[in-house]
Amino acid sequence: MLGTQAAERPPMPAPTPAPSALPARRRAGRPTAAILDQDGITTAALELISNKGYDGLTMAALARSLGVAPSALYNHVASKDDVLLLVEDHLAAMVDVSAFGVEPWDAAVRRWAWSYRDVFSEHTPLIPVIAVLPVANAPKTLAMYEAVTAGFRDAGFPEEKIISAIVALEAFVFGAAYDVTAPEDIFDAGNLAEQVPNFTAAVDRLALERHARPTDVAFSLGLEALITGFGALRG
Repeated sequence: MLGTQAAERPPMPAPTPAPSALPARRRAGRPTAAILDQDGITTAALELISNKGYDGLTMAALARSLGVAPSALYNHVASKDDVLLLVEDHLAAMVDVSAFGVEPWDAAVRRWAWSYRDVFSEHTPLIPVIAVLPVANAPKTLAMYEAVTAGFRDAGFPEEKIISAIVALEAFVFGAAYDVTAPEDIFDAGNLAEQVPNFTAAVDRLALERHARPTDVAFSLGLEALITGFGALRG
């Protein structure tokens, strides 16, 4: 009888797993741990330099801005120099060299120089660093120089003078990038205006003809002079 009654009973439901045995449910939203990659490191480095200057870029500060431990950062970049190479490449990739090999040499140089100036006018704290930073192992930077060098060579420029010409143009571009951020009254002589009448008259004349930004007028004037001078060296 006991056996018959037991057989007629409905099966017992399976016991509910203890809370610890249930599979963990994924928390909605972004993961709490920062995901590092070279683009993120580069962006954070640029923001850090913009806010605190080049001296504010340290590996510890960069790790804090990314929300990671320094050890995690070192898994992607070995040193501050590696970070600077990423930054250098990032900025170089923004410079327009597309006209070389397509448009006439002077037009290509003009487009490259204006683009170069505009890129670095947004990142002037980096100019003293980038201007003297070696280009070794910076693929995008080297690609920019390759395009410009090929453009000069194909235009009949003496090969032994190509790099010197590029350096001269870069020196002008970097200085002009600073000029973009200069105050409009930078040449105001103040109370000493009467002691420098020629300078004051020239500044006043410039102010009367502000159909374009003075910094753009100055850059165009200097760039055209350089293009004309270098163009005379072409074979």
